[in-house]
Amino acid sequence: MCPPQLRTVVFVAWLLCYFACLLSVRRMWSGKYARSPLVRSLFENMVTEEEEEDRLEWYQCCPDLLGESLRDLFIQSRLDSDTRAFLQHSKEKSGWLFTQLYHSLVSTVLGPLVSRTSINGFLGRGAMFVFSTDQFRQLLRIGPDWRAERLLDLGAGDGGVTEVMGVHFKQVYATEVSVPMRWHLQRKNYSLLGTDEWQHAGFQYNVISCLNLLDRCDDPLQLLQDIRRSLVPKTGRLVLAAVLPFQPWVEIGGKWVRPKTHLRVAGKTWEEQVTNMSSDVFQQVGFQVEAVTRLPYLCEGDMYNDYYVLDDAVFVLKASDEGDDSAP
Repeated sequence: MCPPQLRTVVFVAWLLCYFACLLSVRRMWSGKYARSPLVRSLFENMVTEEEEEDRLEWYQCCPDLLGESLRDLFIQSRLDSDTRAFLQHSKEKSGWLFTQLYHSLVSTVLGPLVSRTSINGFLGRGAMFVFSTDQFRQLLRIGPDWRAERLLDLGAGDGGVTEVMGVHFKQVYATEVSVPMRWHLQRKNYSLLGTDEWQHAGFQYNVISCLNLLDRCDDPLQLLQDIRRSLVPKTGRLVLAAVLPFQPWVEIGGKWVRPKTHLRVAGKTWEEQVTNMSSDVFQQVGFQVEAVTRLPYLCEGDMYNDYYVLDDAVFVLKASDEGDDSAP
């Protein structure tokens, strides 16, 4: 009978070999290790062309299918250098064999007990990309030298997207429920506020960002109402990103449950859901759309995928009972 130590060593060796085989198959399937240089070159060119075509679809919108009030507010975004750099880094990182093996093992062990967000924060992986610096400025109609007093980033994660916005503000505040993610935000010297604290801070914010949080909170309508009251009157703006199709779930520990207040967004296409959010959801809580664009919501990948992508609608909203159309 084998001693316990030997069984442990055999198990770990088997586990490493298993994941190594999976990664090798993935890479060989991708054509990276094709023996013929000509075949490899042709394959890589074909994959690159297919990737470029797929990436163009991330930004496609038919303005004629949007509601009449939204057509002139749509901003056409494009794949730019910042987005390409994020994709390239994600692709390189997914090929780090031992790092990905470690991440996979930790995720498997902690998955039933800890939220995916906290696991990613602990491992320092899963960075998100919503918009580039130029895309953010285009949405808010601001220049490189524009500055305001306060930014609040709700559900800021590791602060990667916060950095894109934060250069335009004297003070940057953030909220985040995941403890490991809060550590990342503290290292970046952002002022952390509690999820029940930012609404009663004693001051208002020039811009509040709520990026891909509306479908991950228990009471989205209350959240929007709190945001509206917390913005600087007349010039305050909300930058809101929502994954479409809209599918609300809340992560508690390692489990996903339905939110207490279920926000329903009608429509089958991206354009129909954007129109419905504008006319039914935002107007209901006193917001008016000032700009909207379609962007990919990108996340760093793993040993199986270079990156993951979801469809985002990114809005700039202002209080609907204020007639000031100036930039924030």
